[in-house]
Amino acid sequence: MTRLQLFGLAAATAVLLCSTAAQATGDKANGRTLVYTCNGCHGVPGTNNAYPQYPVPKIAGQNAQYIISALHGYKSGDRTHPTMVAQAQSLSDQEIEDIAAYLSSIASK
Repeated sequence: MTRLQLFGLAAATAVLLCSTAAQATGDKANGRTLVYTCNGCHGVPGTNNAYPQYPVPKIAGQNAQYIISALHGYKSGDRTHPTMVAQAQSLSDQEIEDIAAYLSSIASK
């Protein structure tokens, strides 16, 4: 192998390892327990939307980093949906990680 190929292989391996580690910070089992309050509006598989006439985004299967960013945005007040602000403010940073790990691990419908 040439030096350039070895460098490319090493870089790809490093990126893969870093992205895998970034996704593994939350506890999926705890996240599964915590999303009970999310189910009514977001329609996680196995439940129905509580408000079908209201366009609520599906969060099952969503990217973990997006969920973390969104919940932190609601928690800080940068995002302003009243229900989501109240929900996010009740969560610790670890609980947000757990919820993101669980939701990103399941398939959306």
